[in-house]
Amino acid sequence: MKATRVLHDKGQSLWLDNITRDLLDTGTLKQYIDELSVTGLTSNPTIFDHAINHGATYDAAIIEKMMRGVSAEALFFELAIEDLTRAADLFRPIHEKTNGVDGWVSLEVSPLLAYDTASTLAAAKELFARAQRPNLFIKIPGTKEGLPAIEEAIFSGVPINVTLLFSREHYLAAAEAFLRGIERRIEAGLNPRVDSVASVFVSRWDTAVANRVPEELHNKLGIAIAKRTYSSATTLLSSARWERIYNLGGRPQRLLWASTGTKDPKASEILYVKALAAPLTVNTMPEATLKALATHGDLSELLPADGGNSEAVLRQFAKAGVDIDALAAQLQSEGAESFVKSWNDLIQVISSKTASFDKTSVERP
Repeated sequence: MKATRVLHDKGQSLWLDNITRDLLDTGTLKQYIDELSVTGLTSNPTIFDHAINHGATYDAAIIEKMMRGVSAEALFFELAIEDLTRAADLFRPIHEKTNGVDGWVSLEVSPLLAYDTASTLAAAKELFARAQRPNLFIKIPGTKEGLPAIEEAIFSGVPINVTLLFSREHYLAAAEAFLRGIERRIEAGLNPRVDSVASVFVSRWDTAVANRVPEELHNKLGIAIAKRTYSSATTLLSSARWERIYNLGGRPQRLLWASTGTKDPKASEILYVKALAAPLTVNTMPEATLKALATHGDLSELLPADGGNSEAVLRQFAKAGVDIDALAAQLQSEGAESFVKSWNDLIQVISSKTASFDKTSVERP
């Protein structure tokens, strides 16, 4: 049996960290669903930037929208919503079969809004309404300014994928925002079932410290942080506060492991996947990692609820001079900046394409 199916059967959702029109048009995404147990996907500005910049798949749609006078940013969201609603429809049977637990796709608000609470909330509501799909998460970064928007979006009934979380503390802050939104719905007599995932980025930790720690600690920090976070999540989700919500019909906010593609060429392609196999979680992975995983038939035991040896490993990093809290803040800031760069590149690519198409139409005899 393929390892993708093994993980699925053990209770972990496998989502693809990619979306392109080619994946949809060629039937590749459908193949991943049917053959590799993929039950959802995520997107971000970097993914769309690469897809639109490296090929002509989107050119016809860009021309059509350009002719209607659509601005570059609005044009992007039209393209993204077209792709993601198609993907959402492919995952809709899974969404219905699992009673809404799985079968999700994700669309991110503009990264330029990462530190603007009011605009983030407005964008989340508007994008969810436009898509008209029950299995669409809106991605909001778990920054200090993003947390109030997450609470308000949940209270408003918008499903949220909280992104750019890097530590246990980041996760707990996001979980608190989600809980407050749900509890406010209960107090207002509203249905407490609004779905959410909390995306914890893993591999970037190891890239950040690769040149700062002894070789024996390479590729261990991200996993230790994830295990520590998982321990806190299992404790939180079994708390009296959460049990009250379950009793009233609410659903848990699931942990999602993000950035699980291995960056170190000397390490296993499925390093993070094997280490973070756990029920009631999601692992969203790039295509290369998904395909590598499919060639394996055996996986290690499931992640222990207490996080295993995570604290002992983290103490080793502290002795090596790594300030976990400071690095978490740095990684979140850098992650937000990286998405802004990809966003600006993406808008520039669309603007350049529309300009070249417009010039061609003018020069055509």
